[in-house]
Parts: sequence; C-alpha cells; structure tokens
Amino acid sequence: MAKKNPLNNKFIWLIGILLLVNVLAQYLWTSFDLTGDKRFTMTEATQQMLPNVEEIVYAKMYLEGEFPSGIEHLKNATMDMLRDFKKLNNNIVFETEDPSTGSPEEINARYTQLSKEGLVPTSLKVFDGKEYVQKVIFPYLTFQIGQRKVVVNLLEAQQPGQDEQQVLANSVSLLEYKMSNAIQKLLIKRKMNVVFTAGNGEVAPANTIMLERELRRFYNTGRINLDSVIILDPAIDLLVVAAPRQEVSLRNQFKIDQYLMNGGKILWLIEKMDVSLDSINKYQFYIPKDIITGLDDQLFKYGARVMPNLVMDLECTQIPQIVGMSGDKPQTMMFSWPYHPLLAPKSEHPIVKNIDRVNMFFPSQIDTVKTGGNVSKTVLLTSSDYSKTQFNPVRLTFEILKTPFEPSFFDQRNVPVAVLLEGNFESFFKNRVSAEFDNTLKSLGLSYKDLSSPTKQIVISDAEFAENLINPRTGDPEMIGFNKWEIKFFKGNQDFILNSIEYLLDENQILTARSKEIKLRPLDLVKVESEKRFWQGLNTAVPIVVLLLFGWLYTFYRKRKYVVRK
Repeated sequence: MAKKNPLNNKFIWLIGILLLVNVLAQYLWTSFDLTGDKRFTMTEATQQMLPNVEEIVYAKMYLEGEFPSGIEHLKNATMDMLRDFKKLNNNIVFETEDPSTGSPEEINARYTQLSKEGLVPTSLKVFDGKEYVQKVIFPYLTFQIGQRKVVVNLLEAQQPGQDEQQVLANSVSLLEYKMSNAIQKLLIKRKMNVVFTAGNGEVAPANTIMLERELRRFYNTGRINLDSVIILDPAIDLLVVAAPRQEVSLRNQFKIDQYLMNGGKILWLIEKMDVSLDSINKYQFYIPKDIITGLDDQLFKYGARVMPNLVMDLECTQIPQIVGMSGDKPQTMMFSWPYHPLLAPKSEHPIVKNIDRVNMFFPSQIDTVKTGGNVSKTVLLTSSDYSKTQFNPVRLTFEILKTPFEPSFFDQRNVPVAVLLEGNFESFFKNRVSAEFDNTLKSLGLSYKDLSSPTKQIVISDAEFAENLINPRTGDPEMIGFNKWEIKFFKGNQDFILNSIEYLLDENQILTARSKEIKLRPLDLVKVESEKRFWQGLNTAVPIVVLLLFGWLYTFYRKRKYVVRK
C-alpha cells in the first residue's frame, strides 16, 4: 500500500485555504488604515450617526466608466467610502450608473433629466490613443430616502493657483463630510428654524434671497421684529443678527441675552462703519460715520469686540476708475482696492477648511476678550500678512489709487475679522436685571438665567459678503459672492456663510469631517527620470526570476521524490 506523502496533504490544504479566502473576500470587505494622515478612518461623528439610520438609504453614483487616472481615483475612493458606510449600516444600498451608455437619443434624454435634477455635467479632455477628445462626466452621487433626495457633487471646483492633483486630493478628503452631511439632511424629521432680526435697519430681504434659497433646502427661514415679541421663541434654532444700522434697545438686548442663556445660537453680522463706494464717489473725500448698534458691550461680555476701524489688505479685489476720455466715452482701468480684502482661510477649523477665498467689503477688526464663563474663542478668518487698520475718523478717497501701494505700508498681519465663540456664557445683565424685565419673565412662568447652557456664537465684522446683488437690468438676484466689478464669483463667500450656519446648528458635529486632509506626496521628477530604466528593469526582471526560481525548486523537489537511487 502506497504511503501518503505529508507534503501533498499540506499542498492540498494550502490550495483549499486560498480558495476559501478568495470566496470569503467576495462577500466580506474590510480594510486597515496604515496611512499617516488616517485618510481611510472615518470621524467619530460619522461612526455615531450611521448606525442610527433606520430607513433604507439608496445611493446612486453616476461617475461610472473609463476615466483618466485622477478621476478614476476619485471614483474608487467614493466606492470605498460607500462600502465603509455599508459596513456600519446595512440599510445603505448603493449602485452605479453610466449616463453615457445607450443610443444617442437615450443619452440626450438622460442628460436633460439629470440636469433638471441639478446634476450638471463636466467636460474632460481625454486622450483616446490618437488624439484628445471631449468626454462628458457626471461626478455626482445621490442619496434618497422615500421621495427625498440629496445631490452630492464629488468634484471640487479648481481654484486659482491649484493644480489638478490638489483639486482631486481636496475632493477625496471631503467625501466623508459630503456623504455624511447628505444622509443627515435626509434624516431630519423637523426642519430647524433660522430667523433674521428686523426692525433696526438690518439687511433687506431682497439681499438675502439667495442665502435663504440655499437655507430653505434644509431649514425654515423667516424674520422677526424684536419689538413685536415679549421673548424670543425657543423654537428659533438660530438667530441671525443681520447688520443692524440703528440702535438696538436695552429691552431687545435682554431678549437676545435670555435666548442665548437658554441655549440659543446666534450669528452676529456686525458692521461698525457706514461706508460704501457710492459714498466715496459722491463726496470725493468721505469720512464714514460709526454705526451705533448698542451691542458693543453685550458682545464684549460674551468675548468679542468689533473695533471701530477698517481693515486694509494688500491681497484684495479691484474696482474700476475713470482714467481719461476717448471722445465722449470715459476710459476705465481696474485698481486694487485694499478695503475689499480677499481673505484666504488659514484656520484648520472645519468651517473654513478647504474653502476658497472670501471677498469682504470694508470689514473691521475683531478682538477676543476674557470672559467670566468658560468660553473658547477660535479665529476663523484673518487678513493676510500685509494688512493695516485705520481707526475713525479716517478720510476715504480714490486719490490713494494714483500711486502704487508699497508693501511696507501694510505693517500689520493676520487681523481677525470672524470669530467663533463656544461654551457657557455669562449673561450681559448679570447683577443688573431691572425689576421690569424680571417681572416680564415671571409673568410668563420663566426665570432669569445668568449663565447659559453650552452653546455657540459666531461674530463676523461684515454682512455684505453674504448678500446677493440685484441685477439692475433683469431684477434677478445674483449669486452670493458675485463681484460686479471683476465680474467674478467667489464661491468662498457662500461656503463660509453656509458652513457657519451649519456648524452652529449641527448637533452631531458632522462638519468635523471637513477637517480631514489628504496630504500630497509629489514625486521627485528629476529622480524619477534618472532612475526610470532601473525600476522598469527591476519590475520586469523580479517576476521572471521568481517564476524561474519556483520552477527550479519544483523540478528539484520532483527529482528528489521520484528519481530512483541505485
């Protein structure tokens, strides 16, 4: 009877194990994050939110087909993220669709339908082996629960100074945030209420049309005249103090204070100087007046002080000026106007992480001050390294444009213009509540609070950056961030105001996923070129050598086993 060879048994076991692992790998998907920047590790907020999803969430990705390597990487990263989401909750079901398949009629009909749903195609130049051709792609992902649907744009816009690699890296780093945020929006059972103050010369409703249009996708919006209510309704989830130009009465300050003490969130848009380009054009030499809101002491108590000055910045946008006449037609040139700074976010905070520059108009400096409560202060936006502040009285004139600005004139740096305050705030009325105010609360069955529950506020020293202009020819509102002088759209304006509002209202802190960063590790192109042949040869030779070595060992083993020794 032949004796069984133990080596044969081991070989059979090895093959069996490999087959089993291969079968299991088709159904069980897992990964280990060994990267230094933890690019494949989901934030705690996402990991806590997803398991609580009880409804079926349908996801469909339209980035399907053959793409250049960069877009292919984005597609694969999106699929990996969807798998990660499904690992945390099996209620997430996803599929892919290539909109560019089918007959020309079917493709055109599909393109039209997708465009109506907000999925605007992007055109790429792709080399097909002979020449560059245009390829239409839809870098979108949709999430749907029942009849509710949210569209996610996977591809970030390319900003000035960014190369394609950086754009794709930003797109990949924001995947978790965009996807988690979309699902969270679908899960909202009650729309939160964002309310703008009115009655004290605040921003006109016509100039917040686009902001409110964006907000109404997920929130209710409205306005409230502070004089018309006894207290602010706790159902108001966010109060926007929208750049009052008249003094806010002490009674109304008390209403705002007690709203904050009871956990309300506030977005302060506070302008300190009454100034515009029209004023300078009209008077040639213009000294702006201070805007007296009566809110300075209240904000100081909460931890912020908006200074009565103007911030100048060498990094700014341009305005047109008449430089001569050609017949009866004025000739204009564009000049840099340092009172319209172009702010590049430097903070790593998720509100401003990875957003484009923000174009502000006559902002003021914001100082943070020590407070009685346990309050943390985070500077969100600052001017550049070439800045200057001018305190009132200051004479504004276009005459300064006649000579180029010297960098040495801008002797300040990183002047704050937007600040986040978080924590437990002391009441502005602590130890000085009048009997009248106290009796008003008691008549409503309420009591005065001198220390807030944990809450958040944001103070920004400009409101115009978040407003929409009105097209004088059509009467239609322009997009937030549209600069009518440069005919340019600054997306950072809209992102900043919407992120600020979302952060204040986001109880799950999903916005923290915006802090993820994928670091680019560019290759040394000189070294790559000089060592290219070596590595090409090595990558070609090693598999051949391994194969030959395996063949030799196999032959050697068979000879030892079967050759009959005499």
